[in-house]
Amino acid sequence: MVMRYFSKMNEGGLILLTVFLMIGLPIRSAGAADIDPFVGEYTGSVELDRNGAKEKRDMSVQISKDKKGFTVIWESTVHKPNGRTKTKSYSIDFVATDRDNIFSSAMKTNVFGHAVPLDPMMGDPYVWARITGDILTVFSLHVDEEGGYEMQQYNRTLTEGGLNLDYQSVRNGEILKTISTLLRRI
Repeated sequence: MVMRYFSKMNEGGLILLTVFLMIGLPIRSAGAADIDPFVGEYTGSVELDRNGAKEKRDMSVQISKDKKGFTVIWESTVHKPNGRTKTKSYSIDFVATDRDNIFSSAMKTNVFGHAVPLDPMMGDPYVWARITGDILTVFSLHVDEEGGYEMQQYNRTLTEGGLNLDYQSVRNGEILKTISTLLRRI
């Protein structure tokens, strides 16, 4: 791995690496984005117009850090106009990858005991996250039986009192759903 990196590195990059090593400055490792500002519990709600009917949705997210990465737990409760409710909950662990600020989901354990993502070709979602500045994004890709796809994107942007949530679901290029709301830190 190191040799492959050096063979792709240009002369300027090699000189910079040498300078860092000589003066003892730390070299940023892959996945070094800081999850700390996002850690906490957040809650909020939004009212959506679904085919002319108002639908309230309560949402919460909990982001925690551990020695291998971080966990995002989120829940959404839909209040139907007829009084029924439907709750969905998700919990996903994320670990650093070899690419800066990109995190792989760790949703199952392989034969070697390592946490790895699920397989989208088996009908499971492929999930990953990234941190860009003050935005934590979680992506989820589903491949359906006919080879089509559904992509979900959760952008959680840090704000003064919590997180702005911007959610979008796209199926085969068509936007199915968008949700935007403030989740307040609790």
